[in-house]
Amino acid sequence: MRQRKNYGAVDNFRLLAALLIVAIHTAPLASFSETADFLVTYCFGRIAVPFFLMVTGFFVLAPYQRAGRSPAWKESASERAWKFLRKTAVLYAAATALYFPIKIYSKQLEGMGVGDWLKEIFFDGTFYHLWYLPAVLMGCLLLMGLMKAISSLTLSAVVLALYFVGLLGDSYYGLVSQGRIIKAVYEGIFSVSSYTRNGIFFAPVFLWMGVLIANGKIRIPSRQALTGFLVSLAGMLGEGLLSYSLGWQKHNSMYLFLLPAMFFLFQWLLSLEGESFAMARDCSMCIYIIHPLCIILVRGAAGAMKMTGIFVKQSLVHYLSVCAASIALSMLFAYGMRLIKGKRRG
Repeated sequence: MRQRKNYGAVDNFRLLAALLIVAIHTAPLASFSETADFLVTYCFGRIAVPFFLMVTGFFVLAPYQRAGRSPAWKESASERAWKFLRKTAVLYAAATALYFPIKIYSKQLEGMGVGDWLKEIFFDGTFYHLWYLPAVLMGCLLLMGLMKAISSLTLSAVVLALYFVGLLGDSYYGLVSQGRIIKAVYEGIFSVSSYTRNGIFFAPVFLWMGVLIANGKIRIPSRQALTGFLVSLAGMLGEGLLSYSLGWQKHNSMYLFLLPAMFFLFQWLLSLEGESFAMARDCSMCIYIIHPLCIILVRGAAGAMKMTGIFVKQSLVHYLSVCAASIALSMLFAYGMRLIKGKRRG
């Protein structure tokens, strides 16, 4: 397999992406402007999850696809992919266990049947932010199967078609649900998954984009990539504001302009030189996992100190407080894990 090159900008962007996910769950600009908060949090912030999916496609699934071309790579690339899936499944189980007491305390388990549990485990996530983990697992498994069964061109058409179906059930649902038949189709989908931003409609296209960028040897110069990203981002902000103002959105994870925006963003990051922050990868995942817990801790501490008005109701202060707590705990955890790994090797 090829040697890992300098991907410092990609690694370091993980931290910003993780903090954007925190923003999605804390609405940092809500105290100042609902419109500004929507544009920054629910439009610009939507680059975070696709970025992580593209990273997985680039580093995990791209070698798996190349293994089909070269038997010499087959065993190591396949094992790498399955190792990633096993680690992600274990992480999902651990995160589920972490938040299970909170679900009990908040009485979220009352009245849940087998169907509700299956819906949460495989699509919605066992806590509101954990949907990404079953999505990346399902998306990877789907792509790994399709890569063996169909050509790259056909696979590209399939994932784009799936994304388009998901898009109509997300930012454009209010528009397409005017038709009785289409509405019935989406109601069937929503009976299985509360949203279309899942491992079937949402994840595959971004995972595949990561694979194509890695294996297609497409490279765009830094300035052109940045220009493409900014133009696409402007289009996405306009698209998001339009669909929001017209009341079309059931959710706001999927936009048409999100596809080119992510392509150019990833190309731009690949064009940059720089060293990786030592614990960027570990910290970013930890921030993603624990930030809802930090939201609860910040709210609890603010209430105990009778400072709810500052640390909770003031949205920007609340966001920064949650970020600070999440970063601090994540760095402690990442550092502890490195010490444990070091001792095992020693």
